[in-house]
Amino acid sequence: MKASEMREKSVDDLKAELLALLKEKFNLRIQKGAGQLAKPSMLQSVKVAIARVKTVLKEKGVSV
Repeated sequence: MKASEMREKSVDDLKAELLALLKEKFNLRIQKGAGQLAKPSMLQSVKVAIARVKTVLKEKGVSV
């Protein structure tokens, strides 16, 4: 999701998205540790998405 699309969402939606991304990151880290991660690039893309959500939340004046 692009940052411009995220800016249109409400703060509650962004917090829910952040929570879902953090859970996904955790699951990917567990898979990586077990040697079962099929696409290592997924971990990086989730990290970038988390950073985007945090940036938009900070722009809206919400502490993360």
